[in-house]
Amino acid sequence: MARQTSLTYRMLKGLGFHYSEEEYGQVSLWQVIRQVFRNIWIKQLEKMMDWAILEPLLPRKLRPCLLRMMGCHVGKNVFVGDYVRMDASHCDLITIDDYAHVTSGCRLLCHQRDLRGYRVGDNAADLGYREGHIHIGKACMIGMETMIMPGVTIGEGTIVGARSLVTKDIPPYCIAVGNPARVVKHIAGRDEVHEPFDV
Repeated sequence: MARQTSLTYRMLKGLGFHYSEEEYGQVSLWQVIRQVFRNIWIKQLEKMMDWAILEPLLPRKLRPCLLRMMGCHVGKNVFVGDYVRMDASHCDLITIDDYAHVTSGCRLLCHQRDLRGYRVGDNAADLGYREGHIHIGKACMIGMETMIMPGVTIGEGTIVGARSLVTKDIPPYCIAVGNPARVVKHIAGRDEVHEPFDV
């Protein structure tokens, strides 16, 4: 088996794919072929998410259904805006709870290079990847063109401002904005007095 995986890795390198041996040295050629066809299928579903002719049905009906077909865990009455992109190879790591809004242009990324062992003189392209689940809580509102990084949980009822970069967990019922996103306001309870806040 070690010889076969080494052969697969050499073949990928020969075809011009510059993957780390740590990660891709452990896969079989069949796994690579299967993933290629799965990615083609997911890309077709992504294109369907942006069909203009179906726009009245897309945000609350078709897009959540397509995300489920890709492997995401999507609750009921979820709103998904146009040009939202999921991590094609790791859709199963994404959970979007009931009534959440993921607005236009957002990107949910479930894997990234693992920089923990990176040192001077190393080649970043040789580093392996780390994966992490993304969990968008019930009734959250994710602002346009926000990027959510691996391993992030966004608590119930939270609002994330447009163009934010979410790198860490955000607690429930707050407003977070920025790059990286940080909490700027906690939402008051029903009986509490609170000041208006403009994102």
